[in-house]
Amino acid sequence: MKNPEKSSKVEWKPGNMLYPVPAVMVSCQREGEKPNIITIAWAGTICSTPAMLSISVRRERYSYDIIKETGEFVVNLVSKDLVRAADYCGVKSGREVDKFAQMKLTPCALKHVKAPGIEESPVCLACKVVEVKRLGSHDLFLAEILGVTVDSRYMDEKNKFHLNEAGLVSYSHGEYFEQGKKLGSFGYSVRKSGKSSAGRRKRR
Repeated sequence: MKNPEKSSKVEWKPGNMLYPVPAVMVSCQREGEKPNIITIAWAGTICSTPAMLSISVRRERYSYDIIKETGEFVVNLVSKDLVRAADYCGVKSGREVDKFAQMKLTPCALKHVKAPGIEESPVCLACKVVEVKRLGSHDLFLAEILGVTVDSRYMDEKNKFHLNEAGLVSYSHGEYFEQGKKLGSFGYSVRKSGKSSAGRRKRR
């Protein structure tokens, strides 16, 4: 139990404590075989132009060879409705079970890759592998995002996408959390009150 009245720093050995992180479901498929899903907490944005991201995968995982051989995968964001499926797909192996069938998930065709997305996910990112970096326990897949498919339920009449209303899930130190209270928006720390957004754009 933490002690709120006493604060001090404790040194630990090096480890992965960069939390929270997004929990994502990565779907992949060899042609003619069943699709698979691997849940990954080590995924990140690495470039905006071209749009790129990375995922880290252990070489012994069933999805590793599929992704390396096909050179493509789909990153599917996880909402609160998908958190149980995400956990299941992270602990079960596709060598033994059909994860789409077991979790009653629906493969959906995407425009830019042969691998399916997950219909129930609010956002599907179709990715093409551009480089694989061999590290230690994991290999890092650097990939370009070829297309983004979103759930129209989160779009309003002005075509604005309200992603933060999807109940996105993060992973922190072995636990899953739904995205919580909004604390601010980008640039709020230097934004002057009473100034219109149009005025701010003119000064840039």
